[in-house]
Amino acid sequence: MKRLENKTAIVTGGNSGIGKATAILFAKEGADLVLCARRKEALDKVAEECRGYGVQVVTVKADVSSHEDCSAVVKAAVDTFGKVDILVNNAGIVDKHRPITECTDEWWDEIIAIDQSSLFYMMKDTIPHMMAAGKGSIINVSSIGGVFGNGGISYSAAKSAALAMTKNVAIQLAPNGIRCNAVCPGPTPTPLNTPEKVAEFSTWFAERCAQHMDMSLPESSVEDQANAILFFAEDASAAVTGQYLIVDHGTTL
Repeated sequence: MKRLENKTAIVTGGNSGIGKATAILFAKEGADLVLCARRKEALDKVAEECRGYGVQVVTVKADVSSHEDCSAVVKAAVDTFGKVDILVNNAGIVDKHRPITECTDEWWDEIIAIDQSSLFYMMKDTIPHMMAAGKGSIINVSSIGGVFGNGGISYSAAKSAALAMTKNVAIQLAPNGIRCNAVCPGPTPTPLNTPEKVAEFSTWFAERCAQHMDMSLPESSVEDQANAILFFAEDASAAVTGQYLIVDHGTTL
């Protein structure tokens, strides 16, 4: 039996990077999917690939910084499949390693809205359906930046908040059979951190942060991160909640 057979999963930011890898892996493991992202064309291509594994896939164009859009994603899942077994809060943006002296109010607000508030919106709207079913698994994609503060100020704050929310929700919902865990990726090549994107980063602060990591170790792949997410999603981790898992080849040890 496939590990996610007869389950329905929402994956935010499912059009590229870790979200895409997670969607494809979940499809291979038998999960029906609701995928959302801002770029619908790319999202539909991922959905088509996932359907090749014999699962049903719904795509929703959504900006997860909008509570209204998040509600629409959850509604699409419930209207189509009647339930939500798994929620993967993956959507996010990087903040270009901007330290506090270079972070504008506008940039702070944008990062917090997408990387932090979206988790609140998605969990708030999904949890009632999981409570009605008496089960569910939520996986929040945080970062080593949330654990060690080695990112830009707004990114580190948002990803740290993701860990706090993970534990808070886990405490609340443990009696309801609902689990909430987090994955913390280390350096992982994605479309958000291509050489062209990295060229826009605050280079001096990125280098300062790198001094506190072993950058000689291999980068992780999006598939590495997807496998960690799968662990928290499947029933094999039924006794695990309120935890975070760093996936970084030991870079931050």
